[in-house]
Amino acid sequence: MAWQGRYRPLFELHQAYSAKKKKETPPSTKMEYKWCVLLTTVLILLVFVNCVKLSLAIKGPVPPSAPYQSCPWCNRYTRQCCVEGVVSDYFRSSQFENMFSNRNSLEAHAKGFWNYHSFISAAAHYQPHGFGITYINQSFFGSKEVAAFLAHVGTKTSCGYKVATKEPLAWGLCHNKELNSNTYNYCDKRYENTYPCASGAAYYGRGPLPIYWNYNYGKVSEELKVDLLNHPEYIEQNATLAFQVAIWRWITPFKENQPSAHEAFIGTWKPTKTDILAKRVPGFGTTMNVLYGDLVCGQGHNECMNNIISHYLYYLDLMGIGQEEAGSHEVLSCDKQAAFIPSSSSPP
Repeated sequence: MAWQGRYRPLFELHQAYSAKKKKETPPSTKMEYKWCVLLTTVLILLVFVNCVKLSLAIKGPVPPSAPYQSCPWCNRYTRQCCVEGVVSDYFRSSQFENMFSNRNSLEAHAKGFWNYHSFISAAAHYQPHGFGITYINQSFFGSKEVAAFLAHVGTKTSCGYKVATKEPLAWGLCHNKELNSNTYNYCDKRYENTYPCASGAAYYGRGPLPIYWNYNYGKVSEELKVDLLNHPEYIEQNATLAFQVAIWRWITPFKENQPSAHEAFIGTWKPTKTDILAKRVPGFGTTMNVLYGDLVCGQGHNECMNNIISHYLYYLDLMGIGQEEAGSHEVLSCDKQAAFIPSSSSPP
């Protein structure tokens, strides 16, 4: 141990003293010797503890309720990124039910499929990466991140725009796959050597934050150790797996030098000069840019973008956070942002 080197002279002196006293110490002084040994040990321990405290103080403050784990992806940018706890500590079943109150209605395409437990189980798989439990500069971002993630989920899986006469934002998790799934199989032959398309398989959008194309199914297969390349239908059959795939898409950067939606939202991504010129800043708006590019962003106040933002604000209220925590228009929106990658150069 480190303290043994630092306090070796004291340790050796104590050993020599012990050997000498073994020969010289009469029975009448044995009790006095024992007390001396005990006090010396206590002194060493006190010095060691104080050195540890001093070492921690030099490293800087940490958020309350330490100890924390370091968030692996955050360490590139700041020492103030820490993760602790579990999503179920603050996100309750009743909140999930309020957010997706119509998911089991007669009109829902995936009636009976989605549930709170599936989401919590999937979130637990990605908590070591900081999903939903991250602190930045002692401020907790976890609850806002869950609201942001679920805002995308609610929008992408909603059937409210077709069936709702009231509460249009309460129709998330209405389906679990692309509705027009028979129109295209999304097989990219350029990935024949790395992620070959299975015979008869179609890689259309599946899950609460849909993934498309054989190469994305192949990549998430490697991450989750599930053969989705040969059996993409598994996502339609297991709600926990479907949520895991969606969270994987949320926390995984899809291109080099581009943040994940997770990094863009919690602010561990630091914009370059190019990003600043393109009006890309950390926050909810950039999560839309990461996930959809110019299909949503850089087009002013279009209906698609406004719908996603509306879900986010609605969920913030349901989680008891409040819409004022959403940030400024620049942070919340991507109406003026240039896309990281133009949609014409990359499939969804």
